[in-house]
Amino acid sequence: MSRSFASLPGVETVSPAYCYRVTKYDPADRDERGRYVGAEDIYSDHGPVEAAYLAAVADFAHDSGVTALSIREPCVADFVNFGIEPTVDGHGLAGLFPPDLSGYHDGAQVPLTVALELVRAMLRDNGAWCRLEADDRFSVHVGWDQYVYVSSALLCHRAVALTHEHGLFAERISQSPFTPELDTPPARAADEAFWREAADLISERGAVLLEEGFVGNAARWHRVTADRLEDVRTRLTPRSRLLLWPDLSADIPAALALLPDDGGTSEVVWEDSTGRITSRYAEEDDYPALRAELVDARGAAVHSIYEDDRRPLLTAVLPDPDGVLRARWTPG
Repeated sequence: MSRSFASLPGVETVSPAYCYRVTKYDPADRDERGRYVGAEDIYSDHGPVEAAYLAAVADFAHDSGVTALSIREPCVADFVNFGIEPTVDGHGLAGLFPPDLSGYHDGAQVPLTVALELVRAMLRDNGAWCRLEADDRFSVHVGWDQYVYVSSALLCHRAVALTHEHGLFAERISQSPFTPELDTPPARAADEAFWREAADLISERGAVLLEEGFVGNAARWHRVTADRLEDVRTRLTPRSRLLLWPDLSADIPAALALLPDDGGTSEVVWEDSTGRITSRYAEEDDYPALRAELVDARGAAVHSIYEDDRRPLLTAVLPDPDGVLRARWTPG
C-alpha cells in the first residue's frame, strides 16, 4: 500500500562494478540455498555490531575515494511498518535534517558522516530509508535483516579485510537484490508544457490542489490559484513528484461522505481554519474523531491510497535544472 520508487528507462542509474554483501552472518552457516541457519538474530544491537557495520561502510567509501554521497529514493515509514523494530518519531532523521525534512530529498548531497547516520537509522528500522550513491563510483543501501549492500568501482581489498577484522563478513555477489529495475514506463517531466497544462486547469477550475511528493510516503500540499502558481512552483523541493487534484470541497460533510464504509483506509486532505493544508490516513474507527477535527475546516477531500484507484488530474516529476529527469519515481 505504500507509494514507492522504481528506476525508469532514460533516467540516471548507478551500477558500480563490484558489489559486496556486508553482514554479521557467517557464510559457513548458510544452507544449500544460501539461507542463513545460524544463531545470529536479525536485530540491530545498537552497539558494537552496529558500529562495525558503520566502520565497514566508511572503509569501503574511503577505498572508493568518496567523502560525500547523494541521497536517492528517500522515503519515510507510513502507517504500515514492515520493519522488525518499531519506528521512532522523526524516522531517525532528527538532528540530521529539520523537522519539516528540508534537505532530505532525492539528489541531496550529504557528507559521509551524515550518510553513516542514515545507515544507522536504516539498520535500526527507525523509519527512514534511502540509497546513498556517488555517481558510478560507490553506493550503499540497507536491505532486510541487517543486510548491507555496498557497491564500488574498485575491488576494495583493504575494506574487505578490515570488515572481517571488525567481525563482519563481506561477500562478493553479482548485484544487490534491491538493484533498481528498468521495466517501468517513464514518468513525465514537469517541463514548460506541463506547467502550461497546469495553468489551463487552474484557469478552467479556479484552483487545484497540488500534492508535492518530496519523499516516499510524505507530501506537502498547496492550494494553487492563478496568482499563486509561480510562487508555489519556485518553492517546490527538487525532484518532487507532482500530482494535481481537484480543489478541496467546502462542503465538509459531503466530502467526508466519500469515506468508505467497508473498513478500508483512505487519505483525507483538508485545509484548517488557518489555511494550513494537511493529510492523514483514516480507517473506519477514526471517522468520528476525524469529523470532529474537521468541523472548522475550510475544505476537504478524500483520496484512495491505492495506486490503481488514484485519479489525479495531471502528474509529472521535477527534472533537474539542466532539464534531465533523474528522479526514479514511478509515473501516475
